[in-house]
Amino acid sequence: MLAPRRFLPSISALLAFEAVARLGSATRAASELALTQSAISRQLKTLESQLDVRLLDRQGRQLVLTPAGQQYVLRVRDILAQLAQASLSVRANPLGGTLNLAILPAFGMHWLAPRLKDFGQSHPEVTVNLSTRLQPFSFQGSRFDAAIHFGFEDWPGVDYLPLMPETVVPVCAPGLIAEPIDSAEDMLAHPLLHLETRPRGWARWLSAHGIDETPQTGMMFDQFSTMAQAAIHGLGVALLPTFFARPYLAEGQLVLASRHTTQSIGSYYLVWPQEREKSGALTSFLDWLHSEVAQQDDTAV
Repeated sequence: MLAPRRFLPSISALLAFEAVARLGSATRAASELALTQSAISRQLKTLESQLDVRLLDRQGRQLVLTPAGQQYVLRVRDILAQLAQASLSVRANPLGGTLNLAILPAFGMHWLAPRLKDFGQSHPEVTVNLSTRLQPFSFQGSRFDAAIHFGFEDWPGVDYLPLMPETVVPVCAPGLIAEPIDSAEDMLAHPLLHLETRPRGWARWLSAHGIDETPQTGMMFDQFSTMAQAAIHGLGVALLPTFFARPYLAEGQLVLASRHTTQSIGSYYLVWPQEREKSGALTSFLDWLHSEVAQQDDTAV
């Protein structure tokens, strides 16, 4: 959040102050800035009145900095230089900038992050910052430009880019089940691991394969990552999204407990606030992400 406006002098006043501090004369500053001497004097008077601090003293025909003015002008020069550089950067590359993205841990780190190298290579002008957020939040007043959302199109005040539905597959440690189970009913003979946010995950998986029996209770986890570690250590069978399970399967840490997959309770989306105009960085990211989603098959394991 910016400071109150009374502490934010105008650029014109800061430019006038910096020029007088450097040149020692309102006349010379007026000539450099293509203003009248009286205009420079008004800007200085307004600045000192706004800050309630004397910045300049007159010694003969010269204007010299007070101790407070000496400190202030150093900060002012730095800020003006940064502002000028930012303006030049935007003018030279209007699609560049920073994209602050809120992600869900599993999807962000196992699906999005491995692909960001490609985005970085094709859009080196954009810096992507990732932060974890587990629940929808208000974009108003937040620093985020967009977020990854799981579920349905129920986040108010946002636009959506559908990414993919969540497809889950049963996996376990190599020593727990010798071969992938063909009959879904046989899964009931094994310890099943559960996710807090998907409490009926196993019931839906069984029902999708014609089994209406209620699955046994088992260990409960708040994130896919901890549930995957429990499965790796042989504590039971976990239902993991295919994009999340794939690297563990490739490395041999987990194996398929069954080849049967099912759709989960929702889909993944990229969302961004309707009330804001899309930045160049967000536009570039949306175009890239749309193309990336179109060529991916995230149901296969």
